[in-house]
Amino acid sequence: MKIIDGKLISSEIKQKIKDEIQSKMIDKKKPVPTLACIIVEGNPASEVYVASKEKACTACSMKSKIVRLKKDTSEETLFNTIEKLNNDEEISGILLQLPLPNGIDSVKATNRILPSKDVDCLTYENLGALFSSKKVIAPCTATGIIEMLKHEKIQIAGKRAVVLGRSLLVGKSVANLLEQENATVTICHSKTENIKELSKQADILVVAIGKPKFVTKEFVKKGATVIDVGINRIDGKIVGDVDFDDVKKVCGYISPVPGGVGPMTVACLMQNTLTLHKNKSKGGKR
Repeated sequence: MKIIDGKLISSEIKQKIKDEIQSKMIDKKKPVPTLACIIVEGNPASEVYVASKEKACTACSMKSKIVRLKKDTSEETLFNTIEKLNNDEEISGILLQLPLPNGIDSVKATNRILPSKDVDCLTYENLGALFSSKKVIAPCTATGIIEMLKHEKIQIAGKRAVVLGRSLLVGKSVANLLEQENATVTICHSKTENIKELSKQADILVVAIGKPKFVTKEFVKKGATVIDVGINRIDGKIVGDVDFDDVKKVCGYISPVPGGVGPMTVACLMQNTLTLHKNKSKGGKR
């Protein structure tokens, strides 16, 4: 059994980004990518996530712009803020930190972001491109999972992949990317019958269902790769959707929580920002 070190892989990705920005932009006195994060105050977890993204930007020699809105901000104020960032030529990518306060439609809000600056691939246009295999970028967590598999040289083409969870950001998106890599993919969810039996058929099992330690060794085929996307807090500790200590007895590869998919999500956010920046520099669609 091998533990997939998301921290190590993500640090390699960020170093490559930093090297490219240094050699192709800073050394040539060209503008560097700038990521704008909009956060509505009041959610401590969101503050932690935004701080980690700001730190990652610094590590990659990118610029960051944090826009904080008050907890009682109106939908109109949020939309106007997004519009200003859309029109700011210095901004390469815009990230709207979710969740939003009650009363603000997150889908409507994210679709106010220009697709050319939609760094998390949440606008209808970018999602349509993703599911049409015409993507420029893909959602950060889903991209991170594929990068982990490729880094470990785990074969995807021709393999059976099972994804537990059907959220747009993770479940549906990673299933689509796995299919684009020529895996045969099954998506399971709360209404799926025989979920344990289906999971046990997987060569690659991706778990994103929000239930702590839900997946035990009875779900896992011997030698399978298990990717745990879950983040759950129990008694002050962070645990995944996979019972790590139990599953590691039978799997071939496993990603830990923390230290697995989480760092990869942030690294791929940096990669997406760089991609959108370069696309804009080449005169890509606004």
